[in-house]
Amino acid sequence: MDLDAVRTFVAVADAGQFQEAGAELGITQQAVSKRIAALEKDLGVRLFGRTARGAQLTIDGQAFLPHARTLLQAEERAAASVRPGRRPLRVDVIGRGLAPAKLLREFHLAHSATDLDVVTLFGADAALAAVRSGTIDASFRALTRPARQIADDIETARVLDEPIQLVTGPGHMFAAAKALTPSQLAGHRIWMPGLVAGTEWAAYYNELAAAFGITIDAIGPNFGIEPLLEAIADSPELATFVGEQTSLVWPAHWDLRRISVHGPTPVYPHSLIWRPDNPHPGLAALRAYLIPEETGRRGIEGADTWTPAWARRRR
Repeated sequence: MDLDAVRTFVAVADAGQFQEAGAELGITQQAVSKRIAALEKDLGVRLFGRTARGAQLTIDGQAFLPHARTLLQAEERAAASVRPGRRPLRVDVIGRGLAPAKLLREFHLAHSATDLDVVTLFGADAALAAVRSGTIDASFRALTRPARQIADDIETARVLDEPIQLVTGPGHMFAAAKALTPSQLAGHRIWMPGLVAGTEWAAYYNELAAAFGITIDAIGPNFGIEPLLEAIADSPELATFVGEQTSLVWPAHWDLRRISVHGPTPVYPHSLIWRPDNPHPGLAALRAYLIPEETGRRGIEGADTWTPAWARRRR
């Protein structure tokens, strides 16, 4: 359906005159008449009757008017959804309860006028493809590829080094510990059924396990974080890793413990991914917020931290 003709129909219905509608639309009265005639031919009905006082809606015109307004509203919403500055900033995060989502919430508090559309894609490859195609504006991911293997039209920056923690139940031998070294975890079962082969988070934890002789068990159905925590709460042997900024809530009687890991401190390297030619003003604000020139990336840095070899190449 010709939306210009629909827009003209609504203008005539509101003005009651072809001439006034033309003046509002910036076209001639003759052009208004042609558009209305074409729309009537397309619909197979008459929309207006001529009276001494101008154009009066027929019964069919009255029936069509609310739908015509809806069509024009849908057109505006469709255009706004892809118009930089009008549509929300679309950002991918690895999970809504993890550190990147917290960073986005903090950004939104500081830039409340920027609408956000938060999505969760599966894996860095999908995120890179979505950024490249324009499906999303930015993504938070750990990047296992060297820079030369990422397309020239993509830019990345490390924005957060997040320490990881050990989570245990009250009966675990480490439950009373204030902090542990990675080497102390060797020989103990770390259960992480959410690790999926080929993902960047699996690459991170697999290299961590190899570096310190840690046994990470990814076997078993992944029912989500709550069943995992419930199993850990009841077990004297199971533990799991989480990011320091991961939001966790559990019943008080589970009595779970979050224990820092130091000496060295393993940190998960979150990067921001975007296209430099993306004109969305919200993206510029997000980059400025996350990549301040003077302070550098957030989190802890120093000689006493550990990251995988592929992350160290990106420092």
